[in-house]
Amino acid sequence: MKLRTVTLVLTLSATLAAQPRQTSQDEYTLYELLAPETASFKIDYEVTATTPGATSFFNPIRKGSVASDESVFDMMTGAPLKFEQITGEQAKAHGLGNADLQSDYIEVHLARPVPADGGQGRVRIIKTYKDEKSYHRDGDGIVFDRPLGIRRNAVVLPAGYQLTECNVPSQVLSRLDGRVYITFMHQAPGAAGLILKAKPGAPTGDVAKPRPLTNARSWEPPPAQGPTERARLSERAHQDRDIVYFLQSPETNAFSLYHDYTETREGIDKYLNVVRTGSTVSNPSAKVLDTGETLRTEIMTGAQMKAAGIDAGGEQVSADAQVVLVRFAPVNKRQSVRLRISETYTAPQSYRLDGDELVFDRSFGRPRNSVVLPRGWYVTQLSIPGVVRQTPDGLTRVDFVNGRPDSIDVLIKGKKEAPAAMPALR
Repeated sequence: MKLRTVTLVLTLSATLAAQPRQTSQDEYTLYELLAPETASFKIDYEVTATTPGATSFFNPIRKGSVASDESVFDMMTGAPLKFEQITGEQAKAHGLGNADLQSDYIEVHLARPVPADGGQGRVRIIKTYKDEKSYHRDGDGIVFDRPLGIRRNAVVLPAGYQLTECNVPSQVLSRLDGRVYITFMHQAPGAAGLILKAKPGAPTGDVAKPRPLTNARSWEPPPAQGPTERARLSERAHQDRDIVYFLQSPETNAFSLYHDYTETREGIDKYLNVVRTGSTVSNPSAKVLDTGETLRTEIMTGAQMKAAGIDAGGEQVSADAQVVLVRFAPVNKRQSVRLRISETYTAPQSYRLDGDELVFDRSFGRPRNSVVLPRGWYVTQLSIPGVVRQTPDGLTRVDFVNGRPDSIDVLIKGKKEAPAAMPALR
């Protein structure tokens, strides 16, 4: 009997281990705050189940919240779906291998198994939570204080309330009935620690309703030197150029850099890097990242390029401008080449020592740029939000990601680390 029990346990464990992990995407949650005295809010949650072959979807009920008034719908047809509220142990037994045994779940029976090869099962779950810790009164106002792990969220205030504080950058909009709501996409790692405060004083009824939206445009035209429509409407996230700056000792005004770039255009056999005004280039090198092949580089002026009949591809290059020319084998049809171009720039306006402070002041037009400080220096001021981290060899690196189609003007200041304390004399 004991052997049979062990065999059953091992069989069940193997079965659970073999079950695919539940996957989902495209999550969006709308929180509708109800009357403050109820400490309750309605949740309208849209989610797409993506586990191939799945017939159920498990939605956890957050600890500390009491769920009620649940309903579930298939978003393809709008038809209601069958569901039950179950324990964590039941969820594990029903196929959710990583279920939290201390949590409860809503088990949704999907209208159809999730198809293979990228199929989806779109579900809408509506429920009401009572959670005094997340939603409560504060004097005559209200507070909604809740970490939100889902990336896309909206919160609707009760009628008659005006927004006074919101700590997560958000759009502020109006519902057709005049209720104010905030909505945001959270991009930072971890949950968004949303703290939203509101107070009475907003009108209700017809007078609260917003004026209909129009097709009017902003009166302020973009600057002539701004990005073109083509550039503004290109997919920023798909651009594949990465640039890393390595700052040398600030007294030298010099920094080395590399930029990785993928060329996909058929017949292209060279890369031209026009050096920015105020910078002087030296030590260029290049290679094909796909093969490790070293490429020939040369530094030319705009005048030399013109005399040699080298086409700048429509870019206006002044006669005295420096240009780094990299040649490679022509790109074949439906093929590409991944290049790494390395250079050293001397640029006193961009990079200098000001007293005892390092100053790096440069605009970045590409989506992804990184700056590595010299050894022994640390960041004291940073104008544009960036991720600060340590490289494996102990240098300070700052990473910038810009999802907008315009440039960011980065200003970094730093100081040298204090010398290590002298060992005590004995």
